[in-house]
Amino acid sequence: MASSAEAKTHSSTDVNETKRKAAYSKTSATDPQKEVPELDGLSSLSRPLGVRERPSSKSKTKRETIKEMLTDDQAIGKERKFLFLFNFDSNKIFDRVKEAVTRGYFHDLNATRQHGGKTWIAPKVLIREDKALYLPDITGKALSDGQQKHTTSMCMGKISILSMLNSRISEFHSSGFTDLTHARYSPNPLYQHIHINLQENLLKSMLVKLFLSSLRSSTPLELHPTYLVSSQNMEYERDALGMTNNRVGYVYLIDENLKIRWAGCADATLEEAQALEVCTGVLLKRLEKKVENEKRQREGNAELKEGVEIDAVEEKTTVQ
Repeated sequence: MASSAEAKTHSSTDVNETKRKAAYSKTSATDPQKEVPELDGLSSLSRPLGVRERPSSKSKTKRETIKEMLTDDQAIGKERKFLFLFNFDSNKIFDRVKEAVTRGYFHDLNATRQHGGKTWIAPKVLIREDKALYLPDITGKALSDGQQKHTTSMCMGKISILSMLNSRISEFHSSGFTDLTHARYSPNPLYQHIHINLQENLLKSMLVKLFLSSLRSSTPLELHPTYLVSSQNMEYERDALGMTNNRVGYVYLIDENLKIRWAGCADATLEEAQALEVCTGVLLKRLEKKVENEKRQREGNAELKEGVEIDAVEEKTTVQ
């Protein structure tokens, strides 16, 4: 009997594994340009991604922004990095802007020919919490009601997969990483999948807004509240997030404290997709345990408070 039950369990596990791999293969097949990515010459993600400063959904005033630019060393360094564009020589300004624009388009396009635009292999395990960095605050309008939302508020207290999208190809990249994980954990109330449709180019941003109805119809209804359309300037955060190519998709795993614990880019391999699934499960189990412990502590404190109040009433009654 035991061996029969064990065999049945193994059979069920194999069926589930086959279904997950089939789902991955089906997703891959829907992309006309999807091939098994060649990883020769690529190394695993070598550094934590994100920013050191904990993000806030509160907008800074002009006074606060100016003060930061004048006193904060990190902010001053960021500004100096981009100040070279503002040279008083108009010819140099034109040449440098032209170089920046053409490099942004053709460089990224050419980079997709090598490894499909993939610049690192996603890690097999979580980035340690004490080493992990923060996801910067990203704002956008929700597909559901057009209300402005902040990723800082959305991600707090939940385990989130965040997909950065900017083209149709990047949507296929995101699906290759996330379909297995989303299919498994979407019923969990502590899990969510956030999509950021980021269009920093003014023209592309206007086109996306014009075709919002089409975007809504092509996006599952349950994802509308967590699908944000954003035109935020991410120039300062691109290097920190490893977003070196505007033509590919990026996927991040965010913990309940807004830290990036895992990341992947461009075409996903099956091993990378499974790594995201495993890492998400680990974070969810830890958070579930944490929530349960906090609940027990609150219940214990409530019972203790109630007991103290009862003792006080009994003591008062005895004295009378």
